[in-house]
Amino acid sequence: MTLFRGVFVALCLSLTAVGWSQDVQFNRDIRPILSANCFACHGFDAKNRQAELRLDVPEGAFAVKDGVAAITPGDLSKSVVWERITSTDPDVVMPPPGSHKSLKPEQIATIKRWIEQGAPYQKHWAFEPIASRPEPEVKQREWVRNPIDRFLLAKMEADGLTPNRDAPRSTLIRRVSFALTGLPPTLDEVAMFESDTSPAAYENMVQRYLDSPHYGEEMARHWLDVARYADTHGLHLDNEREMWAYRDWVVDAFNRNLPFDDFTVEQLAGDLLPNPTKDQLIATGFNRCNVTTSEGGSIAEEFLYRYAVDRTSTTVQAWMGLTAGCAVCHDHKFDPLSMKEFYSLYAFFYSAADPAMDKNIRDTEPFLSLATPQQEAELAKLKAAEQTARQNLEVAASAGHLPEATNPQTVTDVWLDDLFPPAQRVTTTSRNKATWVTTADGIEIPSGVRALRQAGAGQYQDRLDTIGVPLVIPASAKLEWWVRIDRHEPPDAVMLELSTNRGARRILLGDAERLGSGAIGTPERLRLGDLPRPGEWTPMAATAEQLELKPGDVVRSLAFVQYGGIVDWDGLRITGEFSPADDPRASFARWRQLAKGQDVPGVPANLQAILKAGPKVEPVTDAPASAVDPANSAERLKEAEQLAALELFWRTTIARPTTAEWTTARQNHDAAVAARTAFEDRIPGTFIFRDIDQPRDAFVMQRGQYDKPGDKVEPATPAVLPPLKLASTSQRPNRLDLAKWLVAPEHPLTARVAVNRVWQQLLGVGLVKTSEDFGSQGEPPSHPELLDWLAAWYRDHGWDTKELVRLIVMSSAFRQDAAVTPEELAADPANRLLARGPRFRLDAEQIRDNALFVSGLINLEPGGPGIKPYQPPNIWEPVGYADSNTRFYLQDHGDNLYRRSLYCFLKRTAPPPFMSNFDGPNREQLCARRERSNTPLQALQLLNDTQHIEAARAFAERMLKEGGSAPAERIAFAYRVALSRAPAADEAAIVARTLQKYLDRYREDPAAAKRLIHVGESSPMTVADPAELAAYTLIANLVLNLDETVTRN
Repeated sequence: MTLFRGVFVALCLSLTAVGWSQDVQFNRDIRPILSANCFACHGFDAKNRQAELRLDVPEGAFAVKDGVAAITPGDLSKSVVWERITSTDPDVVMPPPGSHKSLKPEQIATIKRWIEQGAPYQKHWAFEPIASRPEPEVKQREWVRNPIDRFLLAKMEADGLTPNRDAPRSTLIRRVSFALTGLPPTLDEVAMFESDTSPAAYENMVQRYLDSPHYGEEMARHWLDVARYADTHGLHLDNEREMWAYRDWVVDAFNRNLPFDDFTVEQLAGDLLPNPTKDQLIATGFNRCNVTTSEGGSIAEEFLYRYAVDRTSTTVQAWMGLTAGCAVCHDHKFDPLSMKEFYSLYAFFYSAADPAMDKNIRDTEPFLSLATPQQEAELAKLKAAEQTARQNLEVAASAGHLPEATNPQTVTDVWLDDLFPPAQRVTTTSRNKATWVTTADGIEIPSGVRALRQAGAGQYQDRLDTIGVPLVIPASAKLEWWVRIDRHEPPDAVMLELSTNRGARRILLGDAERLGSGAIGTPERLRLGDLPRPGEWTPMAATAEQLELKPGDVVRSLAFVQYGGIVDWDGLRITGEFSPADDPRASFARWRQLAKGQDVPGVPANLQAILKAGPKVEPVTDAPASAVDPANSAERLKEAEQLAALELFWRTTIARPTTAEWTTARQNHDAAVAARTAFEDRIPGTFIFRDIDQPRDAFVMQRGQYDKPGDKVEPATPAVLPPLKLASTSQRPNRLDLAKWLVAPEHPLTARVAVNRVWQQLLGVGLVKTSEDFGSQGEPPSHPELLDWLAAWYRDHGWDTKELVRLIVMSSAFRQDAAVTPEELAADPANRLLARGPRFRLDAEQIRDNALFVSGLINLEPGGPGIKPYQPPNIWEPVGYADSNTRFYLQDHGDNLYRRSLYCFLKRTAPPPFMSNFDGPNREQLCARRERSNTPLQALQLLNDTQHIEAARAFAERMLKEGGSAPAERIAFAYRVALSRAPAADEAAIVARTLQKYLDRYREDPAAAKRLIHVGESSPMTVADPAELAAYTLIANLVLNLDETVTRN
């Protein structure tokens, strides 16, 4: 121990000699060490705190227990912490060896100095009130253009650094253009800026980009990462959802410079504003961007809980920069957020009106129609026509004759979907019956024209669902179907699976071990034999007796299942003695019995309740016209009236009266419904957020389990932050109160987080590098005084985002040349002190948009549904469920192939591979900061991606048409377009030699030249020498792949 401490003192002396004379600051120097190594056991989390010792606050650290204190200010010998962190005894040393953590010698030295200086604590910097800091004095005042430069220069001078001069104008305009619009400047824009000799030239250039409609698109791209916006629901089925109007609202909000406080309120509580506008309702889509499910077997209560947890964690991290999700199961181990406080925030979101099981459809309620006035008028006409057709149908149904429940009859060749009423048809990806052909032997077999075909690796299935009106097994029932195995890609096994009241019934062919469960040879896994002969339609059959099903049993769903290969299924039917008494179309009583307790689509809410809970339920407005008397709509329907209304629904929707009048009325009604539905499907809409009328009770969920409620909580905010003030007229705090609390002047986090995110966007790294975490586990700000000054400025200038952006890009710091000497790089490798200009790789969307822009292919049309550009095959299919409407990628064509990447369709379980390769998030959760990786796959993609090859060919065409007649002129043109500068002499010479090499290659191989210039869907220009266009295509590709091209210098 003596030897160790002697060495340690020497180390401390050496550290002091090299720059440790300044006072140690708790937030800057000590908190990061304790947070990383001590707070998990000795921090805020009381339940899991060890030895009843708390080190995150002075009251805990200085407390005397059994005559000693963890820390005695100014006295190392009386500080147990010092003894423990310097011990070599594994039973004594802290952190203990089992934690796999240890303190570095320089960290121990820092703690030593801090205790010797009196161990002064500071409240965590992020929770301190925001105050405008005085601008520091600096020596190099001529470099200063605005207060930002003063704060940065003061730290540079303290660290012995000197800022760079301004970058060349060609670099500046490219930097500003990408920063503010995500696009490169045009040749005309570069020429205008370089020829402008006025003192306001740079400011004028900045203003032009701030006024561009593409400014909003670039700003929105970053916010949509935070909002976790995507075009699908996520999770297992990952169907398409319609939310692009929210994305377009964000773009518009930035373009019209909506103040950030209003931007906050409208997204979190736009529906609670007085008389909210359509735009304010669209804004609430922020809290509908979470992933959702409709997976069979899911528990509604669990997912209501999970959605509220997601919305709470996202809101806290988006606006306050705190990892609130760490308090779902226990008190936060590092930050002052208790589990109870998390669930008090959660209570603001737990009363959401969207369902837990959202059916994974495009228009899950709450859903806002975005119909134009003309569309609304046309829709009103169609609804009126449908209502008239409905009334005519009810009249015809009341007078129509229904089949009698007479003697059983033998039914043959009955298609399975014919056994269900028209409104309850089975649903599958193959909706049509088989068409039949006769073989040379006179045998009828399915033609395969309408067959259901499945293909893929592993287990695949297509399910048919009876949707609430099950199939009743008749006497002597026999299930028949046809199957055809592909000659070249046969499966290992195929199976027909039935879900019945007696459990699962499975009929297999082939390797029975591959599919299903249960004992082989039982009805749960009945193997009929080997796979049939490939390439031929083969009939299959199984009797009810084999499946141990009896007359009166019910089948609720069926599934065609296979393991691998390609299989065609067709001709599914049932035969047997079918009694009308068991037919839900012929017997109202039987239908009620079968539908009891189920959600039957199309049944109005008040009639649905009869099926579930018996009569005497409240009427609702969507009941049939004859079911509710408008004059008495507030009264309860009598039982007889309820049953009559339900029977009328059955007659019109389920049963099949036999009169010609009913048949005509039914056809007219179906046509009217189809016309209205088709028209509604063409009207865009968007998910919006609102609460249910009666708030749900919220509880602390023990260990984060949805089914283990603890203490009840009310909506409230954390005690460490300023108190919540009721901004609404509600006595119970609501989301509007929460939103206004977030942007209240006294809130210490929101403005800091917001300005840091803009700084990160413009300069590559935030003042707080961990923009997702402003808590103890995050990095402290590199320039805390500047962060506070900017936050106060932003708040006090009306949360004006465009002015904040202008302030930053107008600074000398932003304008600096990015050149760096080896000595400067060693002193500040990450450029946190900003003694040089920002330089970092473009984001994925910018790389793709840049190639399209310089090539001239880009389509700058804004807004609208997500588009699907080129994508390699088999990206969606391996993760696509059989029932998913995003199982197969259907590429767009024409101009949509060349739209901006902001508008690319984003499937959460399989995001666009180009974006993912360049670190684009999948948007399943909030992303406050993208990583910037550098991989060989990125280079491979830029060189070979269809979009890039096509862009290179179009860029080459520009070189040939606009670049002059000589190769040197064309090469210079390419550099000016792509890099906003002329090539250096050595660059031009290298590219010229490479061009000649390509010309020689393609003149020897004209077929290869033609293949290259025809990559992509756009037609190449007509040229006399395809080899020349091919050679210039590779030169264009070379330029597009330069580090400088994909970097913002």
